[in-house]
Amino acid sequence: VISTSFRNTAIRGYRWNKGAPVRALVVHGFESSVVNFETYVAALVKKGYEVLAFDAPAHGKSAGKRMHVLDYRDFLHFVQQEFGPATRFVAHSVGALALCLCIAETPDNRHMRLALIAPLTETTSTFRLFSEFLQLAPAVRKELDQIILSISGHNLQWFSVSRALAGIRSEVLWHHDRTDLITPFSDLAPVIASNHPNVDFVFTEGLGHRRIYRDEKVITRIIEFL
Repeated sequence: VISTSFRNTAIRGYRWNKGAPVRALVVHGFESSVVNFETYVAALVKKGYEVLAFDAPAHGKSAGKRMHVLDYRDFLHFVQQEFGPATRFVAHSVGALALCLCIAETPDNRHMRLALIAPLTETTSTFRLFSEFLQLAPAVRKELDQIILSISGHNLQWFSVSRALAGIRSEVLWHHDRTDLITPFSDLAPVIASNHPNVDFVFTEGLGHRRIYRDEKVITRIIEFL
């Protein structure tokens, strides 16, 4: 068990096989916890890797009341600096977006392997669905866009796996379900069209956003890749 602090927030994490030559980092999604990925942890430990897994700020057994994707990105940078750089990653949903933002800013990331599961591909889609659900007027949407820009220094389009991939030279294995309602499959269109030579896709049917990471075939394929 690891107890650490990030921006004055108590963080709970775990480490197995400390000192092993290959280090893996498990990254959970929004409203989740690393306990949901114990199958991946066990398989990576069995593979002989050092494995790190943390509850992100405001998640699981870590303290905090809120976290946005830039906080998560910065937290992943912190983990890399504090506990040693990992070269193998498995990440789900918002965690996968945060990981891509982190790795895109990491120099010489060619030797890494990223297993992405249902990543939040385009934040613009999530924002649009949120706005439609709340029936926000166009003027209100525009104002929210400006608030995001003023707080983060980036517009919504910047928060994109598609954009981040331009700076990622790592091998990427991307699993996504065609029926995912949280991170829509349609958001993958520009990524697929870009035909990144380092990105391999595996599409499933009927697993949705969360069951996909519990699927035995998905788990086996990811562990073999890593």
